[in-house]
Amino acid sequence: MTTERTAAADDALAIAVGEALRGQGWTVATAESCTGGLLTSWLTDVAGSSDYVLGGIVAYADEAKVKLLGVREATIEKHGAVSAACAREMAQGAQQQLGATIAVSITGIAGPGGATPSKPVGLTYIGAARGRDLIVERHNFAGERGEIKQAAAQAAMRLILRLAGDAPG
Repeated sequence: MTTERTAAADDALAIAVGEALRGQGWTVATAESCTGGLLTSWLTDVAGSSDYVLGGIVAYADEAKVKLLGVREATIEKHGAVSAACAREMAQGAQQQLGATIAVSITGIAGPGGATPSKPVGLTYIGAARGRDLIVERHNFAGERGEIKQAAAQAAMRLILRLAGDAPG
């Protein structure tokens, strides 16, 4: 797959996400770690995205997750920053900080370093918070660092699309 084809597919996905959010009257916020703002960048590449994108928080360091998103230190100590529990709290924190209808979080190991036997390169958790409803998906992406970041951002957009598409109304 060429970069041009990937970019076109990502653009089409971001447009579909925007249409779904606009159709529901929803707003979105992001909390990103391993993707470093890639998801938010893709969402805001769409003209008119200010109608539904409230903002994003890139919380790469554990301290930033705690200070900016309200992730509990105990969560990171017990489960690690790359965990379902952390993804859940990141999404909740972004939703609370930015007041969005839905918030999506991404935390993972893009590599090439940082892996452990129980947490390999490519392990990624994507969380979504909508009101009191919380979803966390676990993914194991393959590839180089950039490919893992792209796959994570794509999966997060698909999750937003799925939630917005399944919503009544």
